[in-house]
Formats: sequence, C-alpha cells, structure tokens
Amino acid sequence: MKITGIMSHVLDCAMPEELGYSQQYYARRTAHLVEVTTDEGLTGWGECFGPGSVALANKGIVERVIAPMAVGMDALDRDVVWHRVYNLLRDHGQKGMPIQALSGVDIALWDIAGKAVGLPVHKLIGGAHRMDVAAYGYGMMLKRESVEDHVARFADEAAAIIGMGFGAAKMKTGLGPREDVRLCEAVAKAVGEARFMVDANHCYTTSDAFYVGQALDELGAYWFEEPVAPEDLEGYRELRAGLKVNISGGEVEFTRWGWRRLLENRGLDIAQPEVCALGGISEYLRVLALAHAHFTPVVNHVWGSAVSVATNLQLLAAMPPIPGGLHPWEPMLEFDTTENRFRDLLLLEPLDIQGQVARNGGRVAIPTGPGLGVEPDRDFIRQYEIA
Repeated sequence: MKITGIMSHVLDCAMPEELGYSQQYYARRTAHLVEVTTDEGLTGWGECFGPGSVALANKGIVERVIAPMAVGMDALDRDVVWHRVYNLLRDHGQKGMPIQALSGVDIALWDIAGKAVGLPVHKLIGGAHRMDVAAYGYGMMLKRESVEDHVARFADEAAAIIGMGFGAAKMKTGLGPREDVRLCEAVAKAVGEARFMVDANHCYTTSDAFYVGQALDELGAYWFEEPVAPEDLEGYRELRAGLKVNISGGEVEFTRWGWRRLLENRGLDIAQPEVCALGGISEYLRVLALAHAHFTPVVNHVWGSAVSVATNLQLLAAMPPIPGGLHPWEPMLEFDTTENRFRDLLLLEPLDIQGQVARNGGRVAIPTGPGLGVEPDRDFIRQYEIA
C-alpha cells in the first residue's frame, strides 16, 4: 500500500474572548491536521503541535520537505518512514518544528495501519490496559485584569470545573510569584477535597519557583508543571529534591534522545510528553518505555483538536500500569475546558468529552473504531481552513 499524498490543513478561527498564559495572550485558535492518502483508498489523519504562524510554517515542512521523502513508500512501513525522514532532517533540526511536522505524518500512518486491519491503534500497540480513563479539566487562564479579579474568577472557575464532574482542575500562573500564590490559595480552597495542579509554562527563575512551590507544598497541590525553563535541567533537579509537590514537565521535549537526558537528570516526578510534537506515536512509545524504565509516571500533554484527543485516548488505553498491583498509579486525560470548536465540532461523530465526564463519574471511554477511531468532517475543515 503506497503513500500517494501528504497534505496539511491549517484551521483558524476567532475565539470568544482573549485568553493568556505566562508567555502571551491570544485571541485566535489554530489546529494543524495532516492527511495521508494511499493507492488503496485508505486515508489517515494526524495532527502537528503548534499554533498560528508555527502551524503555517510546519505546513511547509510537511508538504515541501517530508512529503517528497515519503510519497511512494509503503504506508505500513511507518517506522521506516520515520527514520528516513528523521535521518534526512537531522542536520537541520533534531528538535522543534521539523519534529512537530513529522509527528503529524507519523500519527496519520498509524491511523492508516489500524484502518488496514480493522483495529484501533491501542490494539496495534499491544492491547488496552483500560477501556476508560479519568479526565482532569484545565482552565483558569490569564486575562488583562487585576489580581483581585483573577483571584475571584479563578475560584469560580475551579469550583465550576469540579462541578462538571472532573476529578481534578489545573490552573495557570504567571502574574508574579506573590500574586500567583494568591491565585493558588483561592483555587485550593475552591476545589475542596479534589486535586488541583499548577501550570507555570516555564515563567519562573529557580528561586521564584521555590517560593511558589513551597506555598504549593502547604496547599497540597498535586503537581507543579513546567516551573522553570525546559533547558534548565539543574533547576528541575533542585526543585524536585527540595519540594514535596510533584514536579512535572516535558511537553516541549523531543524524541528519545532529548527525553533520555531529561529522565536521566532525575528532575521529574511526572513526565508529560506531547505526542503531536515529540515525533508522533512511533517515538512516543519509545519515550514511554524510557519513562517507565526510569520509574517515572506519565500523564500525556494534550492540546489541539479532536484528532489529538483521540490519539491520546488510544495511547492512554495502551499505557501499562506503573508500578502495577491491585491499585496501580493511573494516568489521566488532560482536557481544556475553554471553548474549542476544532475539538468539539470537527468529527463526524463527536467525542463529547464533557458529556462523558458528566455522565460517567469523570471518566472518558476509549474509541474502539479502526485506527484512531474517529473521522473528521471535511465540510467543517473546508469552513475553517486557511492554508
């Protein structure tokens, strides 16, 4: 079965309101889908991590750099395709956008492989350790408002997320260490007995991260995500050694080689790989094996459209329990509670994550259809496609 075409679809729309995190505010939402076609009529779908102009640049890499390398190859030889593309791109970027672009192509090839044999991706990996997974909701984004308004809004949003049925809520920080502690205190009170997590998007120096982290120790936060810059491996290690709260991160790390350094550094309590960025499903499975070899639990980073969500559900199903036993540590699905039509309206048969959470005690079922188990609506794609 030969690959006959590799195309990108960059979708864009205005958001109902401007939102932000510690690095920027944004008022538009983007998704970058990859479509791979074959000479036997099967089509696979994947997704590349990266918003806005990054998505547009990655479209060029997918269609003008990767496609000429892969078209004509056997679509079922996905690992051969992966290594051919990576080896030819190695001199031009072992991290970042070339690997994000390769990720979308690889995911689409896994989708094709599942469709070719009529099995979901989790069966191709080796089977499902679970057929549903707990979900946590994140929201509490930054806005152009006062600290006092942030505090009041974060408390309301945290309570609302738990009220939707999610078992845990994740918040953003980035106003400044002292102001951020006030936000964390409000959220900790609002969630009651439920878990809450804090995502800094690498905005702190190590000393400021200790200041916030020590407050999180007292507040009982479950994890402190990306407290310092991803390059600061020493800072991660110091924070993990000096704080009680779990230190998490890794969404901007790429391939097994980058993850090897990150895990050997022993700076993470929880690893958060992003399958649509690090190299796709093929490379994710190698990273997962590395993480578990270091006895590091994994909670996938999930951002993007319904294709990303479906991909992650397949991977969460196939993730072995760590360390095992009657009541092993279990992963969770990350779910963005802000408006996202590229997730909620993209598919011919929507996943309805929020509905499932409300109906099923905070849990989400694993799709069982062939491949990723979902199919995008081409009319919807045409409506929002900009490139």
